[in-house]
Amino acid sequence: QVQLVESGGGLVQAGESLRLSCVASGRSLISYAMGWFRQAPGKERDFVAAISWSAASTYYADSAKGRFTISRDTAKNTVYLQMNSLKPEDTAIYYCAADGYEYNTSGRLPSTESEYADWGQGTQVTVSS
Repeated sequence: QVQLVESGGGLVQAGESLRLSCVASGRSLISYAMGWFRQAPGKERDFVAAISWSAASTYYADSAKGRFTISRDTAKNTVYLQMNSLKPEDTAIYYCAADGYEYNTSGRLPSTESEYADWGQGTQVTVSS
């Protein structure tokens, strides 16, 4: 099991940037995929981005492409989500998640909730207009 702790959320104005961090502990992340999801009030939790720990390959939701960047620092066991040009609709709780399989049976990085076994507690991001 992997323990995950997110940080970096806050209140920003539209157009500004935030960088979220997720520190992982408990076991080696070799062959893991790490993902970011978000949940807005009254809505389901949605996929944002994923990264493979070994090769740093990435996959983004359409809503994140061009504005968000996922990365990882293997020495710090940390995954980041750089969010630029934030919009009010990006307001949500952002969750970090870990999947013990880097790629699913389709050969892609996991992008659904059910594929991730371990979750952090989340960090609130609020974007004002």
